[in-house]
Amino acid sequence: MSTSTTASVSTHILDTSVGRPAEGVAVRLSARSGRDADWQALGGSATDADGRCKDLPALPEGTTHVRLDFAVEPYFEKKQADAQQDVPANRDSGAGVFFPEVAITFAVAPGEHYHVPLLLNPFGYSVYRGS
Repeated sequence: MSTSTTASVSTHILDTSVGRPAEGVAVRLSARSGRDADWQALGGSATDADGRCKDLPALPEGTTHVRLDFAVEPYFEKKQADAQQDVPANRDSGAGVFFPEVAITFAVAPGEHYHVPLLLNPFGYSVYRGS
């Protein structure tokens, strides 16, 4: 939760290739206090059945930039393995995952909450500041 001196962050992932939340994606949260400062790893979480991370760590006071790292490769590998028996080979079978991870960096201001959804599919992604 944000306070007057800190910001807060939440996220969720929607797999747009199936129109469902992406469950089990590891998400790491890092922060820094200034453009030239080093990143500080704060910890992480994994998406639940609703594609949400409900227990991301709090941001330290003085945070100006946040980075969310989404480990999407294991999610797509599991999804591909589950579907392998039902779907004929496609043009990319055996090629692996196109985007093995997604890193999103954004600026924050004290007292604000930032909800950053990730819309994901095997060949692209989009993010935006939600509410």
